[in-house]
Amino acid sequence: MTSVRLNPLDSAWLFTESRATPNHVGGLLQFRLPEGAPKDYMRQLMIEFRDHREFTAPWNRRLKYAFNKNPMPVWIEDDDIDLEYHVRHAALPWPGSERELGELVGRLQSTPLDLSRPPWECTLIEGLEGDRFALFIKMHHSLIDGVSGMKLLQRAMSPDREKSRKLPPFWAAGLPRPTRAHDDNPLPTVANAAAMAVDALRGQARTVPQLVVAFGRMLKGLGSGEGMVVPFTSPQSVLNGRVREKRRFATQQFPMERLRNLARAAECTLNDVVLAICGGALRRFLEERGDLPAKSLTTGIPVSVRPADDDRGGNAITFIIATLGTDIADARERLAAIRESVRRAKEHVQSLPKQAMLQYTVLLMAPTILTLLTGIGGRTRPMFNITISNVPGPDQPLYFRGAELVAIYPASIVTHGQALNITCESYAGAMNFGFTGCHSSLPSMQRLAVYATEALEELEAAVMPPPKPARKSPRKAAPGTAAKTAKKAVPPKKAPTRPSRRKAPPT
Repeated sequence: MTSVRLNPLDSAWLFTESRATPNHVGGLLQFRLPEGAPKDYMRQLMIEFRDHREFTAPWNRRLKYAFNKNPMPVWIEDDDIDLEYHVRHAALPWPGSERELGELVGRLQSTPLDLSRPPWECTLIEGLEGDRFALFIKMHHSLIDGVSGMKLLQRAMSPDREKSRKLPPFWAAGLPRPTRAHDDNPLPTVANAAAMAVDALRGQARTVPQLVVAFGRMLKGLGSGEGMVVPFTSPQSVLNGRVREKRRFATQQFPMERLRNLARAAECTLNDVVLAICGGALRRFLEERGDLPAKSLTTGIPVSVRPADDDRGGNAITFIIATLGTDIADARERLAAIRESVRRAKEHVQSLPKQAMLQYTVLLMAPTILTLLTGIGGRTRPMFNITISNVPGPDQPLYFRGAELVAIYPASIVTHGQALNITCESYAGAMNFGFTGCHSSLPSMQRLAVYATEALEELEAAVMPPPKPARKSPRKAAPGTAAKTAKKAVPPKKAPTRPSRRKAPPT
C-alpha cells in the first residue's frame, strides 16, 4: 500500500477544521440534457455511477494519522470505498430555479466531510428548469485545491459529445501520480500562493535588505492616498467577524466578450473589470443594510507575476492587496481607482528579485495562516476584507455522458474574519461567479448576484459611449414607378381661382 505524507500547509487545513469552519472546496457543474434523452436518463446515470468501482488518485485516498515523531498525517489508498455514501441523489421541486439550486448547494456546502473516509462527496441534482441537471462535488482542501480538482473533473469530460458517452466517472479518471506535483505554470489561487510562501521559507537571509526596501516602498505615502494598500489598514465590516456553520451560495454568469469590450473601452485588464463588478455590488449591498464603511473595502488577490530576475519567462504566484473603491459612488472613478491600485501593487512585486518576492509573499500570507492556526480570526482588524480569485478555465464546450456542460461555479472556504469569498472561473466564452458566504453574517446574500449585473450595466453606461443611431437611407424606387409614386404621395396642387370681372350692364 502506497502512502503520501501531507506537507505542513495541507496539514494546516486539517488542524484548523471545525464545525463552523469546514475546510472543503466545491464545484457546481450545470449540464443540459442530451437531445432526445430518455425519461429515465438520470436514474440510469445514478445506477452507472454506483456500479463503477474503480478508483484513481486522489479519489481513493483517506487519512491515516501518525503516532511517531513526525506528527504529519499521511494519505493511504482505500480499497473499500462505499459509493452509496460518496455519491448521492437530490432533486429540486420542478422547475427548479437558480435561487433554489443555490439554497441546496448552500446546505451541502455547510456540512463537514467525514475525514475517516476519502474526503469527497458528489451529489447528482435533477429538477432544474430548462432541461438541465447539476453535479455538486466537494473535496477537502488538504486532499486537493479547488482549481486542481476542477482540472481532474474535466478529465471525465470530452469536447466530443459521442466520445464523452464512453468515459468513466471522475473518480476513475484521476491521476496515477501525486496531485501536488510541480507545475511550471501554476494558476493564481490562494492555495498556490500559500504553497509558494511555505517553499520560500527555505530562502537565504541575503534577501532581508531587499524586503526592507520593499516594505518601505509599500509604506511610502501611507495616509496620503498615494501609496499602495497596506495590510491591516482595512476598515471593520460585517464581512470580517466570526462565522457560523451554515452557508449561503449564489451564482452569476456574464459573456466574456461583454467583459472584454468593457476592458478595452476602459483601457484596463479583465481582472480589473471583475473587481469593479464586485466592488459595485458590495457597495450597494452594504449601503442598503446601512453597513457600508466610510473607507473603501480591500481585497486580497492571488496573481501571477514575473519577477525582475526571471529570464526564463516563467510564472510565479504571489498575493497582493488592492482597493475595491466602495467609497466611490461614480462607477467610472471606482474602476479607475481599482486599476491604479492593482497596477501599483503588481509593479511593486515585479520589481523584486525572485527570492525576495517569494519571501515577501511569506510575510503577506503569514498573518492569514496564523489566524487560521490560532483561531483569532474575526477578533482583530482584518488584513483585508475579502478574497477575490479569478481563474482561467476551459475555453471550449465540454460534454459529460452526452450532456453539454453549460456552466462551472466554484464554491470556496469561509473562515473567521472572512465571511464572504468570491471566486470566478471562465468557461467556453463565459465568466462564472461563485459567491460563498456565512448564512448568519450575510442575510439575503443572493442579492449580490443581482447587484453584480447592475454593477456591470452601470460600468458600461459610464465607460462605453452609447451606440449612434443608424441613419435611414432613402428607398430607391423601381424604374418606371417614380412618377406614379409621386402622384400618389403628393396630390397635384390646384391652380388658384380668381374672381371673374363682369362688365356692368348699360344704363
